[in-house]
Amino acid sequence: MPILEDHAASAKSLASDLRRQELRIKELEGQVGDLRGALVCSFNQLLDLRDLNTGVHSTRLAEWGLRVARDLGVPESKMPDLEMGALLHDIGKVGVPDGILNKPGRLTPEEFEIVKRHPEFGWTVIRKLPGLEQTSLYVLHHHENFDGTGYPAQLKSSEIPIGARIVSVIDAFDAMVSSRPYRAGMPVEEAIRRLLQASGSQFDPAVIQSFVPIARSEMSSVLEAVGVLESSTF
Repeated sequence: MPILEDHAASAKSLASDLRRQELRIKELEGQVGDLRGALVCSFNQLLDLRDLNTGVHSTRLAEWGLRVARDLGVPESKMPDLEMGALLHDIGKVGVPDGILNKPGRLTPEEFEIVKRHPEFGWTVIRKLPGLEQTSLYVLHHHENFDGTGYPAQLKSSEIPIGARIVSVIDAFDAMVSSRPYRAGMPVEEAIRRLLQASGSQFDPAVIQSFVPIARSEMSSVLEAVGVLESSTF
């Protein structure tokens, strides 16, 4: 049956071609993923060159953010976007002048307005990079407040992407407890008190509820990482 044999051979050849194409697509997807990861690491290192404290701070946020997201039931498929959003949330600070970014004293209202542009600067940098579209929204909105009083878009509640809501909480906590050349970090329990006080206004209550136990359970390692003396917690 030559015709049937020809059809069988053609079908086998077609199946083989499809399999090769699938393997090639997976290979290309892996290469794109590797390139995206390398790009994120490069951006984070670039931020380190501007402000070492900020770069290391972003790495901590990525670790904590993934734990909070899993606790809240965020789908695993969204974890890469969230991790990259935490790593890159401050990348827009490369657009803030050094004299303002590293100013030891209080910022003037005009200087603070410039600093408030850093989420938009960051969004502009990464929004058109393939695979970072959702990440760019986490970067853009990580200073929105749960009650709609934040910036840049005054989003509120569930209008704020979940990744941005998570970054907002852990960003504030890490900034409060971290020591800087111009000030000492505050006691961890005081930082937690302030988070709880702002639950429902500045911060998503569900994120607060998830993150506070993590902060408390890892208090000693947090203190060591951010350079706060353990005795300062008492």
